[in-house]
Amino acid sequence: MNRVSEVMSRQVVTISGDTSCHEAVRALAQNRIRHLPVVDHDGRLCGIVTDRDLRHHLFAPEVFRSIGTEPVERLLSQVPVRAVMSSPVTSIEAGAGLDEAAGVMREAGLGSLPVVEQGRIVGIVTETDVLRHIVGADACCSDVETIVVSYP
Repeated sequence: MNRVSEVMSRQVVTISGDTSCHEAVRALAQNRIRHLPVVDHDGRLCGIVTDRDLRHHLFAPEVFRSIGTEPVERLLSQVPVRAVMSSPVTSIEAGAGLDEAAGVMREAGLGSLPVVEQGRIVGIVTETDVLRHIVGADACCSDVETIVVSYP
């Protein structure tokens, strides 16, 4: 049985809850990712913010009214990540089975799961990681994985 630790990304970009949403957007774009785990001052996982969370914030009626009269950068700079992040976070341990992780993501409608050990983030597993593993295991040639699983 494959473990989460075998397919997770270990180089996790994280952000603090006090960071502005504008900085979160910048981090997502610069790192070409869609999920940012939020950690407290002790490095413990306390939330997650996604590109979808940030879009939903901009389309909230009280914010959307200001679009066009105020720069979007300013609207995002005025709000800390903790105001839009999802919390508590569904996470998984590195030793869990990959099938368990896939089941949790499917049932909860999540695109990723932060991987934790003793409350501290050690990785992240995404639906793309799971798909890469499945396609790679069944692929007859290396080109198949590249074609089927590519960065959005």
